[in-house]
Amino acid sequence: MTAHTGRSIEPVWLVSQGRVVASAGRATSRTDRRRGLIGMAAIPEPLLLDPCSWVHTMGMKTAIDVAYVDSEGIVLRIDTMKPWRVGQLTRKAQFVIEASTGSFERWNVRVGDTIEVRHVDH
Repeated sequence: MTAHTGRSIEPVWLVSQGRVVASAGRATSRTDRRRGLIGMAAIPEPLLLDPCSWVHTMGMKTAIDVAYVDSEGIVLRIDTMKPWRVGQLTRKAQFVIEASTGSFERWNVRVGDTIEVRHVDH
């Protein structure tokens, strides 16, 4: 269980350019993917929604950064979304990473870069 209290979110590492950029939670159940980060005032860690090709920020208390990633791990688009917005459908996206604003810039992750999702060994 990760910082996403009360849910069974799988812990993973997000790796780009051979380095771990963040620990994250991976939501694979329909319920956890639908809930996402709704209602959280602060984002303790990124959340990976898999499978997913679009998100919304209805019910969000803060803006988020969103990366849409294809099945090969290539970042297709990165958006900053304010609360109460509907994101753009990105048909080729396999998964989406929701993170606090500025995360992808801090991690030096841009469109066209590859993000690998690695399972955390216990």
